[in-house]
Amino acid sequence: MRALLQRVSSASVTVDGEVVGEIGAGLLVLVCAMQGDSEAESEWLAQKIVKLRIFSDENGRMNRSLADIGGSALVVSQFTLAAETKGNRPGFSTAAAPDEGKRLYEHFSGVVAAQNVPVANGIFGADMKVALVNDGPVTIWLDTAAK
Repeated sequence: MRALLQRVSSASVTVDGEVVGEIGAGLLVLVCAMQGDSEAESEWLAQKIVKLRIFSDENGRMNRSLADIGGSALVVSQFTLAAETKGNRPGFSTAAAPDEGKRLYEHFSGVVAAQNVPVANGIFGADMKVALVNDGPVTIWLDTAAK
């Protein structure tokens, strides 16, 4: 699985003019299941994200995790993280099939929530508008293939 994390002061996702998920301080997590991924990758990635120390401590150093600050996660599916860009038109053949992608996306969100992190979600497969206030800015790429 792949994820792009953005440390945020706030974030929201809107579908058809209606806000379907929003958070205050925490992480916007754009996530993509890849072909061959399983629950194991989903669980590893969720646990890594919750424990990743990318929030400032009292000395301004990145030393606190999402769990440490009591932050929330806005989890949004984004198959374009699987983009293959050899040519000028990206391909997405390495992304998991939609049914499997949705299943792993929902499993991922559940694992994050099970770690006492409030989770808001986008709608899998929908045309979503994501708004955020990037804090830092801090943006981090994670891929379970590189673990």
